[in-house]
Amino acid sequence: MLVRVRAEIQEVSRGLSARVAGGIVRSVVVTGLLVGVAGGFAAFRIWQQGALDEERPADAIVVLGAAQYDGRPSPVFRARLDHAISLYRAGVAPNLVVTGGKRPGDRTTEAAAARRYAIDHGVPPQAIFGEDDARNTLDSLRAVRSAMHDRGLRTAVFVSDPTHMLRVVRIASDLGLEAYSSPTRTSPVQLDPVRVARATIHELGALAVYLITGGGGTTDTADD
Repeated sequence: MLVRVRAEIQEVSRGLSARVAGGIVRSVVVTGLLVGVAGGFAAFRIWQQGALDEERPADAIVVLGAAQYDGRPSPVFRARLDHAISLYRAGVAPNLVVTGGKRPGDRTTEAAAARRYAIDHGVPPQAIFGEDDARNTLDSLRAVRSAMHDRGLRTAVFVSDPTHMLRVVRIASDLGLEAYSSPTRTSPVQLDPVRVARATIHELGALAVYLITGGGGTTDTADD
């Protein structure tokens, strides 16, 4: 009788353990599927927004900063600036807003490099303003919102790489700006599938941080 009781106890213990283990496995599988679906949808939205050009008359054209080398915009930054300047020449907006601070070791800012490049390509100095302190997208857009508000400006066409556009427009809209996207099509990133994939993964992480923290986390760009 004692042996039988112990056996019954062991069988019940094994049954419970199996059910618990099965429940954990099912939870992990369901969670993984949900994360996969959410990630896939987010990636689709990144590509969808990146394929959309919402060029229209606005108060300002805002070009997001990228790396610069001692005052010379990197190829990625130059592609953004060329597109923004073409929008300015087309009369999309009377103001060009440049953004971006210094990275460690830099002697000048991304905004200063962008301003000089734009002036050298025919944009009047009085048409250019911006911020030169921020080192990530969120801080740049907060500063842009403040600078535009001070000038009574509300609508803006934002220029960056296609994979960056969804996050830019989402943050700008959350900050109260009427935001439209006009991605550059000539960025070197777009010519390299590996770099596009890396940029998309980066944006998935940055979007997740922004949405989860409400802007309290890091939203640094990974632009060359």
